[in-house]
Amino acid sequence: MAVDSAAKAHRQSLKRRQRNRAVKSFTKTMLKKAEEALASGDAQAAQEAVRAAISALDRAAKKGVLHPNNVARHKSRLASRLNALTGARTGGA
Repeated sequence: MAVDSAAKAHRQSLKRRQRNRAVKSFTKTMLKKAEEALASGDAQAAQEAVRAAISALDRAAKKGVLHPNNVARHKSRLASRLNALTGARTGGA
């Protein structure tokens, strides 16, 4: 590249892309584990897996890798499925 600033911006974007892909991959793995735990029907394992997945989602949102609304949607769906499995009632409206 002829322009130094463009070359630097490109290098930075490659680093950010690599970091973001790692965070996304980890988050997807945690979501998959939570889905499998929920499907298994084991309430204790599902609760731990969902807690770990929510933590991973929150970290991804904090780092700006995932949009906060996307994270909120995933968390809500996980919590809803966990509550259906455990029979817990929510205090929502």
